[in-house]
Amino acid sequence: MTIEDIKMVELSLKNITKKFGSFTANDNISLKINKGTIHAILGENGAGKTTLMNILSGLYRPDEGEIYINDQLVKINSSKSAIDQGIGMIHQHFMLVPQLSVLENIILGTQGEYRLKLKQKTLEIQELIDNYGLEINLDTKVENISVGMQQRVEILKVLYRGAKLLILDEPTAVLTPAEINNFFKILRQLVNKGNTIIFISHKLEEVIKLCDFITVLRMGKLMNTFENKNLNPQTLANMMIGEYKTINLTKTTLSYTETILKVDNLVVKNLDNISFQIKAGEILGVAGVDGNGQQELVSAIMGFIKAKKGKIQYKEIDITNWTTEDIIKQLSIAYIPEDRKTTGLVSSLTIGKNLILKQYYSYPFNQWGMLQKKAIQTRENEVINDFDIRGVEPNITVGKLSGGNQQKIILARELSNHSQLIIAMQPTRGLDIVATEYIQQQLLKARENGAAILYISTELEEVRKMSDRLAIIYRGQFIDIINPNTDVEKIGLLMMGVKPD
Repeated sequence: MTIEDIKMVELSLKNITKKFGSFTANDNISLKINKGTIHAILGENGAGKTTLMNILSGLYRPDEGEIYINDQLVKINSSKSAIDQGIGMIHQHFMLVPQLSVLENIILGTQGEYRLKLKQKTLEIQELIDNYGLEINLDTKVENISVGMQQRVEILKVLYRGAKLLILDEPTAVLTPAEINNFFKILRQLVNKGNTIIFISHKLEEVIKLCDFITVLRMGKLMNTFENKNLNPQTLANMMIGEYKTINLTKTTLSYTETILKVDNLVVKNLDNISFQIKAGEILGVAGVDGNGQQELVSAIMGFIKAKKGKIQYKEIDITNWTTEDIIKQLSIAYIPEDRKTTGLVSSLTIGKNLILKQYYSYPFNQWGMLQKKAIQTRENEVINDFDIRGVEPNITVGKLSGGNQQKIILARELSNHSQLIIAMQPTRGLDIVATEYIQQQLLKARENGAAILYISTELEEVRKMSDRLAIIYRGQFIDIINPNTDVEKIGLLMMGVKPD
């Protein structure tokens, strides 16, 4: 089978171009997505994937080009018009109301008559569940189901609205290994029923395992579209970024003995009696499905929320319930937050001003109560050079940069003071292979210099590779702290709360 052999072309893009000022995000892209296939879109951060998908889902309008569905020219100028054309996007971060039932979440926002006709809607949705083998209880509240089940709800939402072409953005980022296997089976069931899937992921092994066709974007241009035959991750990486040799990260054996962070019987909302310690030169990884208490743990350490019970100790200092301001000003702690856009950066500020967010009140960036533009610009230029931040213009705001560049800015700011404790929360989420390896190398360098690192990630292979010890978190508790080389299946069971005999 080749891409020309399938006669039912569901989606065709012709000469799509989208610019933001002088920056061209999509440059004359022409692409066919065929009915009943899983089609991967690959590329580095900033390659144009997100912009292209936002055009398809109605969030952006192209400056030039045309979109055809089943050979009919269509105009997609809103999310509603995308759905009307049978296109539904399932975002990486689910958009569900936890307090509502599965049924209520599915029908929320749909148009209808004055009366809800819940019985009729239940029958309609149950038919979808049976048809696609999704196996989910419509009466259960979303807050009481697993992340894997929540993803099924998101799929049902777009199917119920009539979507035949589903766009999935990093869909496995929050799933356990077992959930990923089940998820792939569901996707195959969807395409066997005539649906079409666009699959966006940085996990090259998953793309090779799942997808029928692959399109590679580079710097806003379409490089190639080809059938998935005899491919390997290195081949795909080279197509995405040119000749590139992936790095085998190695951790040297260190002899530091000082305990930097010690947590005893910590209790906060959604977190129950957590105890652990991290020594200088050690990475303690935390693996688990998103939403099992990871954010609450970080929030308590950083002073965002108050501990109900327990003790947090930095070196010999009891910092339990310190304010965030005191922690930032008085201690050598770096914090790489989970969401770079909302909690890591101020999107409307320049690179330089984001770099001094923790130092804006001190010399050389502030004198006599006034910000020193020259010192800030000097710092910005240093970081752009040292951290290889590409494609920037003078006075550009960080909101206009790619995810990889944004993460490098956070890393430069947080590691600039040679912090002795680094809290890294999803530090490589949504980043391409080059940016991911760069972030990991910088953190390993800090480890070698004696930093203690709390490394929290839902990417199991990544956290195993980076950690010296691995804590498994489930429903607010550490189920176990194990060797990161432990069998993946055993780790997967622990992540679901099952402790093998």
